[in-house]
Amino acid sequence: MVESPSAEHPEPDPGDRHTMSVTLLDTGCSHILDNPAWAALTGAHAHFAERIGHAARYHQDVAPFCAVSDEDDPRAWVDLAALVGPGGTASVRGVTEAPDGWEVVGMGHGVQLVDTGLRAQPDPEAVRLGPDDVPEILDLVARTEPGPYLPRTVEMGTYLGIRRRGHLMALAGERLRPPGWTEISAVCTDPAHRGRGLATRLVRAVAAGIKERGERPFLHARADNANAIRLYESIGFTLRRRTVFSLVRRTEAATLEETA
Repeated sequence: MVESPSAEHPEPDPGDRHTMSVTLLDTGCSHILDNPAWAALTGAHAHFAERIGHAARYHQDVAPFCAVSDEDDPRAWVDLAALVGPGGTASVRGVTEAPDGWEVVGMGHGVQLVDTGLRAQPDPEAVRLGPDDVPEILDLVARTEPGPYLPRTVEMGTYLGIRRRGHLMALAGERLRPPGWTEISAVCTDPAHRGRGLATRLVRAVAAGIKERGERPFLHARADNANAIRLYESIGFTLRRRTVFSLVRRTEAATLEETA
């Protein structure tokens, strides 16, 4: 199954009364957010990476994402084939037609949004989550399905939660970290506690830490999740681009001669 963009979305904050129009930012030439996983795996998250030449992936208990330096470069697919091994799969972005030696076995359409006016602020009720909280995090993620979350995802950045009476009610944190940017991810709220603006508060709190480092928040959502997109726009994000996330499988030995 393809690792699709998350369905995560915050509830609107009662203080937010504006709704931004859905505008796709025109970024012109290539931008670092066009290939954020590669930028993260070869930068701030290099210590989580398994890499062969022009291909890299996160340790399999950290995140399911793989990346190549350039999906149009045959050498990158040769390196990715060596990385995943015979019959191996890779979750990559921007691929609709697989090169020789590969097949697309799943695909999801997503959107990328960037902060253009988010009111970031710490939250006094937000607590830092760590390895000891992983079982409870995984339980909340399983019930709310905000996107992929693995036992060591918590190590990718700051994850914050809101607890009441010892119960983890809402979660948000940091995932990909390309230079100058940090992705906000795993935004979810226990169904019994939705409608209170908890996730929006956590998005703002996570963003506060990101901006304090001099970085800028961005995030992903499913392209068919119009409610999530509208909600993110209402708190200060703008749609930057539409993208595709695919699960590809190696079908045969890939060599430079075959793919060149």
